[in-house]
Amino acid sequence: MKTLKCDLCDATASGETFEEWMKALYPHYQEAHPEVMNDPTKRKEDGELWMKENRVRFEAAPED
Repeated sequence: MKTLKCDLCDATASGETFEEWMKALYPHYQEAHPEVMNDPTKRKEDGELWMKENRVRFEAAPED
């Protein structure tokens, strides 16, 4: 299990895999960062970049 901070604030989410961590972070993002979730200027490429950068963060994080 790994626990990482949100990339935008100090909230944390945990998961055994990157996908589980991302799923655990999703409700926080919806509540605390709706401007990011609902930004009409975001493109598919922006989401792919977010995934790539945060997967690197997840893989580098120590196990709990």
